Amino acid sequence: VKSTIHEGFVDDELKMCVFTDHQIFDRFHRYNLKSDRARSGKLALSLKELNQIEVGDYIVHEDHGIGKFGGLVRNRANGTLQEVIKLIYQNGDIIFCSIHALHKLSKYRGKEGVEPKLSKLGGGAWNKIKNRTKSKLKDIARDLIKLYAKRREAKGFAYSPDGYLQQQLEASFIYEDTPDQLKATQAVKADMERDRPMDRLVCGDVGFGKTEVAIRAAFKAATDG
Repeated sequence: VKSTIHEGFVDDELKMCVFTDHQIFDRFHRYNLKSDRARSGKLALSLKELNQIEVGDYIVHEDHGIGKFGGLVRNRANGTLQEVIKLIYQNGDIIFCSIHALHKLSKYRGKEGVEPKLSKLGGGAWNKIKNRTKSKLKDIARDLIKLYAKRREAKGFAYSPDGYLQQQLEASFIYEDTPDQLKATQAVKADMERDRPMDRLVCGDVGFGKTEVAIRAAFKAATDG
């Protein structure tokens, strides 16, 4: 079975004591990268996220637009008392959304410090906004396709795959990579080894390991002339 272990062990029968590399070198345990699908954040609300939303927070309904969260209330529907989500829109209009329709809701994400305008129920204004946004996204996508098509035609310098010196440098680092560091390093190296001009930006907060990624890339470039 090919896998990783978190700590060493003692085999009394073989009279053998085994230590892991991170115990010897005081490294952090290497994380297993999850698939992109598993790690990708979903915009739709979950029940856990719903419980963290406060009254007055902005919520986006797929069909009705931007409203304010009015809390969870009990409402009678079809003769049954049910817990529903209260959403408040422009002019104080209110809709009640079933808990089973969370897939249509998402927390509003916009420019920090700027309050959005509440949508007006009815009239088709929200649909017009969605259609304009879709049209703009198509224009941006079209421009990006043209841009990347031109870049693919250009030729760049293809660096060699990692050699002994590169492996020695990376083995000298005290801490194991975080999942995002490992993913960023792999992506940067893959770009460098292609014969097309490289165009990649690595972003991260202070102290999250951008320097380690940059050192690996700089060393790879230096050792390959």
